[in-house]
Amino acid sequence: MKITKISTIAVTVPVEPPPTIHKLQERGSGKKGSRKPPTWMTPGISTHGGVDRRATRMFKNGIYAIDYVFVKIETDEGLTGVGEAATDIGFFGETLEAVKYGIDRYLAPGLIGLDPFDRELILAKMRTSHARQLPAARSGVDLAIHDLLGKALKVPVSSLIGGFRQGKILVAIEVGAPTPEDLAELCIEYVKQGVQAFKLKMHGYPDEDVEKLKAVREAVGDKITIRSDANQGYTVKEAIELCKKAEKLDLGLELLEQPVAEWDLDGMAKIRNSVDTLIEADEAAYSVYDVMRIIKKEAADVILIKPAKAGGLYNAKKIAAIAEAAGLQCVIGTGWGLGIKVAAKLHLATSTLVRDAVEFSEIFMHDMLLVPPYDTLFAPPLQDGCLSVPRTPGFGVELNEGKVRKYTADI
Repeated sequence: MKITKISTIAVTVPVEPPPTIHKLQERGSGKKGSRKPPTWMTPGISTHGGVDRRATRMFKNGIYAIDYVFVKIETDEGLTGVGEAATDIGFFGETLEAVKYGIDRYLAPGLIGLDPFDRELILAKMRTSHARQLPAARSGVDLAIHDLLGKALKVPVSSLIGGFRQGKILVAIEVGAPTPEDLAELCIEYVKQGVQAFKLKMHGYPDEDVEKLKAVREAVGDKITIRSDANQGYTVKEAIELCKKAEKLDLGLELLEQPVAEWDLDGMAKIRNSVDTLIEADEAAYSVYDVMRIIKKEAADVILIKPAKAGGLYNAKKIAAIAEAAGLQCVIGTGWGLGIKVAAKLHLATSTLVRDAVEFSEIFMHDMLLVPPYDTLFAPPLQDGCLSVPRTPGFGVELNEGKVRKYTADI
């Protein structure tokens, strides 16, 4: 089997939460027509008084939207694999244009004529001089390759990358709000939608952030999982202060994600050695090389894996194996998605030793561009706080071409 064609489709999809969540956002920055990103999108404030780094853009009538690129890989045997890449100028450093043209002009031409089963060769062909270049673009191609191989062998993608451990995956979502009261109320509404695990976005002030943790814990009870994401917003001392206060109050904080700047591995190691709370690396852990540096510095207990950040499922599995060998745990994080990537993360989760809750904030952000009945597989409310892993060949879902045309971007 040979690759004969690789094509891309850019789409821009408006962000809309479920009605009950949207109602809460009408109080302030989430009001429809506002020129500020809605708070339910959990803006990633990285410094005191910083700005939202997420890659949103205006769509229509003041509604914010997220950009994606679909990737289709065709073969001489008539099979087509479909992948998906989200764009995020603030995190991955890739705009919609960079992802689409990165694939069309730089990645795809070198892959025509290759056997899609030669994944190491394909990975080498897409490798650039720097491991962090074009990760989202490479991930879109990688996902399409895996979908194609699953269809060719008539097996789910999970069978290609480690097998099937469990049929249901616990869902965690990211939530942010300006006050403890607002955050607690939002979490209560999400619990009504079936959510049983949260990652709370912190704003870089330990005293205020502890109050948020306390408010949410009191609101949702002891059985709900709570994580926290600092988005590099603390100093070393502030991160230690937050963790120790949370520990003293017995708030059940599962982990603290990326407390300090991604380059400050020494600072992360100091935090890790000073507190009982698990410390997780996100922005510091893109590639296998990053993870090796984290291991050598003893800078984290947990590695956050995102297929887009890693450059796809193939590299994500390598990162998970390296972390396991070093005695570190892994979490699969939110990376946006319109259905294909949601399914890909489910396959990754069921085939990999990771912490229970996998982050799927994207399912509450906008429509999934899938045909029935797949469009309802990833739609809230959640059943038992979980999503089910598709079991049909490839990723087990199918794009809704009509919806794709509706949101196709003009670039």
